[in-house]
Amino acid sequence: MNIGNKIKELRKARGITQEQLAVSIGISFQAVSKWENGIALPDIALAPKLAAYFSVSMDELFDFNLKQIESDVEAIADEAYKYRQSDPEESRRILERGLKKYPENDILLNNLLYVIDCTGNPDETIAVATKLIDKATDHSIIYDALRFMAYAYKAKGDMQSARMAIDQIPEIYFTRLTEIAYLFDGDIKLDAAEKQKWVSFENLIQMMWHLAECYEANDDIASAIEEVEKALKLIAIIGNSTNDCNYFYENYVVFFERQIARMIEKQNVVD
Repeated sequence: MNIGNKIKELRKARGITQEQLAVSIGISFQAVSKWENGIALPDIALAPKLAAYFSVSMDELFDFNLKQIESDVEAIADEAYKYRQSDPEESRRILERGLKKYPENDILLNNLLYVIDCTGNPDETIAVATKLIDKATDHSIIYDALRFMAYAYKAKGDMQSARMAIDQIPEIYFTRLTEIAYLFDGDIKLDAAEKQKWVSFENLIQMMWHLAECYEANDDIASAIEEVEKALKLIAIIGNSTNDCNYFYENYVVFFERQIARMIEKQNVVD
């Protein structure tokens, strides 16, 4: 793919510098330099800006089918997701193969954060997160990267940097999916409501576990066990469906059952 050469050709034809192009599309001039030298590829999300800036079609600019690339990246991410919980190393191998084909792709890098051991290797997490924060155009990816960065700094014992990272994430009380579900009808409403249901459900059971952690830290083992048992009941009701994410919730069941057994044993020792 000669995208770097094409950008250089178009830029010189307009008589502008790398810095001027960078400022116009909201990136660093170093990124433009990397493109033109074949070190990195532009993110797909920048394609419309580049095409509009140079007044050319995206096919002319990239000399390849962007929709096909987006489809390929989505397929790679979906395949990696299947192994995220059961075999994170395999998930990572799939993503790294994808990144060789599509270097610096935001979606693949974002998925990579989920399979890097941020506790055992926080510096790698911080490096990938920093890259995404600097170059991603999708705010959801940037906020996700900040979240992982905060966990990595916590693993390093640097709570000040962890707080600085997490404070950059805005407090939002609604999502795009919830608003679509409120505003529209038909299949659009159904799809948005279904997706948001699973996001909200996972957040709920995660918060219930964090509450259990707090109860246990305060030596209230009975309340901790009760909270986890409630989470298991919810999973049995909501998670037991023909949903593609069902295997994911099975991992929660195994985890919660182990935690209950551990806390019961701990309670027996205290008693």
